[in-house]
Amino acid sequence: MSTQQPKPAAKPAAPQKKSGGIPAGVILIILFVIALGIYNFVMGDGSHFEGGTNEGHPLPGDYFGIVYKGGVIVPVLMTCFLTSLTFSIERLMTIGKAKGTGDVNAFVRSIQSSLDKDDVEAALKACEKQKGSVGNVTLSAVKKYKQLITDGSLDKEQKLAALSKEVEEATSLELPMLEKNLTIIATLASVATLIGLLGTVIGMIKAFSALGNSGGSTDSTALANGISEALVNTALGIGTSAICIIAYNFFTSKIDELTYSIDEIGLSVNQNYATHHN
Repeated sequence: MSTQQPKPAAKPAAPQKKSGGIPAGVILIILFVIALGIYNFVMGDGSHFEGGTNEGHPLPGDYFGIVYKGGVIVPVLMTCFLTSLTFSIERLMTIGKAKGTGDVNAFVRSIQSSLDKDDVEAALKACEKQKGSVGNVTLSAVKKYKQLITDGSLDKEQKLAALSKEVEEATSLELPMLEKNLTIIATLASVATLIGLLGTVIGMIKAFSALGNSGGSTDSTALANGISEALVNTALGIGTSAICIIAYNFFTSKIDELTYSIDEIGLSVNQNYATHHN
C-alpha cells in the first residue's frame, strides 16, 4: 500500500497589480516646480510692474503683479490649487470610466429585466457591453449566478450567501480605485486655509513691523504692502479650499450613486435567484 501523501492543491496565481500611475508625491513635486516657474517668470515678469522690474509696484489693475507681491507663500498656495485641479480632472475621468459606456440606470433596468426573464446570457452580454466598475461587479455577480444554477452541492441559503459574498468582494475591489486621491483633495481643503492664514500672518507682521520702525511718521507704502500681502494669501487660501470642498463633495456624491447602483443590482440578482431557482 502506498504511503505517499497527496500533493496539496496548487495555489492560484496571485493577480497582477494594476499600475497605479505616477505616485502622488512625485506629482506634488512636479506641480510645485511648475508653480515656482509661473510665480517667478510669469507673475514676476517686469512687464507687470512700474519701472519694468518686479522690485517696483504692480501696475494698476494688473493682478499678476498684485499676486506676485503676496510673497513666498504664494507658490505653495499655487501648488495646492494646481494639485486640487489635477486630481479633480483625474477623478472626473476615472469616475466617468467607472460608469461604463452606457447610462447606468438603463443598464440596471436591463439587468433586472433579463434576470426576471431568467435570461442569464443576455445579462452577461449587457455587462460585457457596459464595462466600467458597475459592469465589472455585475459581471462577477451574474457569472456566479450562472454557476450556482448548476451547483448541486449547496442548498438555497448557501447559494444566496455565496452570491452576496461575490457581490461584496467584487465591490471591495472596485471602490478603492474610485476613492483614490480623494483623501488628498479633502486634506487640501483644510491645509490650503491654514497655509493662507500663515501668509496672512506674515503679511501682517511685515505691516506692523513697518509701522513700528517708522518712528514718528507712518511709512504708508510699507504698511500697504504688508496688508496687501496678507490679503492676497487670504484670498488664495480661501479660494483653493472652497474649490477642494466642492470637488470632494461632488466626487463623493458620484461615487455614492455608483455604489447605490451596484447595491441595487446585487439585491436584484439575489432576489431573482431566490425566485427562479432552488
